[in-house]
Amino acid sequence: MKRFPFFLALAVAGFLMISGAAEAKRMGGGGNVGHQRTMSPQAPKAPAAAPAPPAPAAPAAGNKWLGPLAGLAIGAGLGAMFAGGLGGLGGAMGGILMALLAAAVVMFLIAKFRKSQPQQPAMQYAGGGSSYQPRQEPFVGGTASAAPQPTDSSGIPDGFPTEAFLRSAKTSFIRLQAANDRKDLDDIREYTTPEMFAEISLQLQERGDAPQKTDVLTIDTQIIEVVNEHDNAIVSVRMSGQLRENDDRPETFDEIWHVQKNLRDDKAVWLLSGIQQSV
Repeated sequence: MKRFPFFLALAVAGFLMISGAAEAKRMGGGGNVGHQRTMSPQAPKAPAAAPAPPAPAAPAAGNKWLGPLAGLAIGAGLGAMFAGGLGGLGGAMGGILMALLAAAVVMFLIAKFRKSQPQQPAMQYAGGGSSYQPRQEPFVGGTASAAPQPTDSSGIPDGFPTEAFLRSAKTSFIRLQAANDRKDLDDIREYTTPEMFAEISLQLQERGDAPQKTDVLTIDTQIIEVVNEHDNAIVSVRMSGQLRENDDRPETFDEIWHVQKNLRDDKAVWLLSGIQQSV
């Protein structure tokens, strides 16, 4: 009987550790976030885009109910323990421990399901619509003039500063991972569209106080496509390589980052509008 408080504390601690670890992830959470695109068939080596879901997914805000529901389940179990009195404590011990462990497993499975479920593509906006002016241009690539049409099957227009753009893309990727680790919203805002910034901010709020450390071990970049859509020039850059999260074993990543520039604004800069998984 004296061991019951110890097992109860151990079960609750394990539940909290599982929940925290599920929330702490790299920039974008390893899923599809923000603007999603279907790659043009003329772009070589482009990963196949995931098919659009037949029906819109449930709003992400609904996931906020998972925490309160888990709390109610634990509260109900504790209530049953005290309602039975000290005489029923021994008989309720097994049931309480099973309920706590079951709640931890359910939360872990729900978190895994959320990460594997594709995000609903965000609406496409013609322009940033924000008065915030970044102090620098994270992704280089010339002025905001319309991108010329490509003359071959590479998907990259003649005269596009490919080498400089890819070098800047690498540094921006690493910097954004560091900003995401320390929850630096000011730095993230400089590199993202208002819509993308809102999504990343929500992810950081859901992460809470869980620590995050992302070490980029290797990174390769490739421009998949350069297109004009409405008032925006859009460049899709494939980011692949290896990284380590929270001192775990290295893992492979393969993502497409979509960056865009408002063609109607001469002072516009390239900003991240979406992250899309290649597979």
